[in-house]
Amino acid sequence: MKKVRIGVIGCGKISGAYLSAAAKFPILETAACSDINMEVAKAKGEEYGVPKVCTVDELLADPNIDIVVNLTIPAAHAEISLKTLAAGKCAYTEKPFAVVREDGLKVIESARQKGLRVGCAPDTFLGGGLQTCRKLIDDGWIGKPVGASAFMMGHGPEHWHENPEFFYKAGGGPLFDMGPYYLTTLVNLLGPVQKVASAATISFPQRLITSKPKYGTLIDVEVPTHVNGILHFAGGAVGTITTSFDVWGSRLPRIEVYGTEGTLSVPDPNTFGGPVSVWRAGEWKEVPLTHVYTENYRSIGAADMAYAMQSGRAHRASGDLAFHVLDIMQSLYDAAEKGATVALSSTCERPAPLPMGLREGTLDE
Repeated sequence: MKKVRIGVIGCGKISGAYLSAAAKFPILETAACSDINMEVAKAKGEEYGVPKVCTVDELLADPNIDIVVNLTIPAAHAEISLKTLAAGKCAYTEKPFAVVREDGLKVIESARQKGLRVGCAPDTFLGGGLQTCRKLIDDGWIGKPVGASAFMMGHGPEHWHENPEFFYKAGGGPLFDMGPYYLTTLVNLLGPVQKVASAATISFPQRLITSKPKYGTLIDVEVPTHVNGILHFAGGAVGTITTSFDVWGSRLPRIEVYGTEGTLSVPDPNTFGGPVSVWRAGEWKEVPLTHVYTENYRSIGAADMAYAMQSGRAHRASGDLAFHVLDIMQSLYDAAEKGATVALSSTCERPAPLPMGLREGTLDE
């Protein structure tokens, strides 16, 4: 197995999880990191033993880097991905794939023209909990899926995040920030979406930061903060999704999938583990997890891309999957604005399930 060298652009809050998990995959070697704030990059590089700390341009010009892991703010995702591809490197970006559909399409087309791979978080659907759910559905434990519901209910990040402003700008909001976890999970379990309908609102036009160091600062809200959507899946199932930064408390489940013979209770799609439960024959039963990767393995999507680059198979957290999720989110906004059902212009294949029996730190060839 040949090492695949990654360079990380963006050394903010999420980068620690990526750098820590990347070290658990022998196929990955973190070669460099960069940030618009070089002091932040130097501190992160020192903390995680990254051998090279450099500017973004220097990282992109480094011939020894194979994959650029893009952890910048959402508004910069497409720009950095396009620069990565122009530099002849494969691109793996944090969610969302892009802020608008048109920019995401540019990334997809650039990758295809250059014969390079592009991938995107979330990769939590490769965790043991959600892979167990995929196997249960594929094996017919709940019969034919007929419906699903998903709920992401909270009151926004301004009480805990040190720089929460971007959550309320284009590319933020509960749909674009947290929706990718839920929608990627649903597409992995049920397949692509054909059309959507929705309603959306901004419940609070301003948000008050109560975290440090910006305690007391007001944020002008520019994106919907409560979104209700209806998803029509190509396979026939109909789902609902609610994402909100306007809810103080909720006891709703994260995700449930309803079938002709039972119900599947799906764990938090922002995690890698369980629990997983199935309702059959009049009772709920918790199901032992069938797959590994139940801890925080952010970077598994990049590691899967690295294996795929060497074997030639498709990687699972793919650009096509991420673009389809972006298209769903953009279409939910469009449907809310128009007050009409909107047909999607994209589709994708369900990513291949992970095989059972893998050892942690390895993936299939």
